Amino acid sequence: MQAWTLTAHGAPERVLRIQQHARPVPGPGQVRIKCEGFGLNYADVMAVRGLYREAPPLPSILGYEVVGVVDELGADVPGTLLGERVAALTRFGGFAEFAVTDHRALVVIPADMPLGVAAAMTTQGCTAWYASRVLCPLWEGERVLIHAAAGGVGQWLVQLALRSGCEVFAIAGGSRKVDHLRSLGVRHVIDRYDQDPHDVLRELLGSHRLDVSFNAVGGGSFPADMRLIGSGGRMVLYGGSQRAASGPFGTLRFVWSMGLVIPIFLMMRSRSILGINMLRIAEHRPDIIAQCMGAIGRLYEAGGLHVHVHDTFDIDRLPEALNMLASGGSMGKIVVRW
Repeated sequence: MQAWTLTAHGAPERVLRIQQHARPVPGPGQVRIKCEGFGLNYADVMAVRGLYREAPPLPSILGYEVVGVVDELGADVPGTLLGERVAALTRFGGFAEFAVTDHRALVVIPADMPLGVAAAMTTQGCTAWYASRVLCPLWEGERVLIHAAAGGVGQWLVQLALRSGCEVFAIAGGSRKVDHLRSLGVRHVIDRYDQDPHDVLRELLGSHRLDVSFNAVGGGSFPADMRLIGSGGRMVLYGGSQRAASGPFGTLRFVWSMGLVIPIFLMMRSRSILGINMLRIAEHRPDIIAQCMGAIGRLYEAGGLHVHVHDTFDIDRLPEALNMLASGGSMGKIVVRW
């Protein structure tokens, strides 16, 4: 089979190559999927740069999600899955014509569901549902901050928070993204290109405080958010896009910028810090993955959610697609089609 293979770390056009590999064989509890395409996530960008510590050793096949048809079953897998079109999370290996995954880390999807929508439901939709419905359930009237609100996870979080009756404060970059978020119903949209988002937040909040921050940025945004979170508030961390440099010094600068957290002060002020790594959830609780994807898929099919697909790239344009995602200029989901 063909697969995009990461041969080194650096710019995608220099380090990614299409190479021939043996088709993977599903083990017990696994299925193999003949892929029609896959979605991109910021973790792919970080892995190509060498900034994602859990990425497999080089040379490797990246990719965390695929859409396709189940063409082979491992032992102890329900026979009804054979031939079904599915959206699935993968433990890497998604940038390939065939991929394997745990049969519980997938959801059966309609034959006519667009590739971009199906891909958006996997890592990004699943992360948003897990964050706002399982790990940190939202309550009506809560003040919720969402970083990177026009991104893949961000747009799901915005809509789920609005459905919960929350007052949403959305941070994005550029007038096009600001306009799009307003079209989704967000009243408080902050353009990070115009002014410091936290200065604007303090003005908008007045004497109030945030109840929840969904933060995919990390770095200096973390302590800035924590200063605005009130009693009973929760910080949900699910990314680190502010980290730009590789190597130990880059890691040290990124960690240093997030500051020191003293647990006793969290208890005294009744605040919580929650972290999400969907790869870990998929490893240890794949049943949760299936529940999250199924729930968000049903809500989409009922007309309760909008999915914005930025673009669909042909397979030979994967490096271009990754560069688009890394630039911060994309809005919503980016997918690649075989």
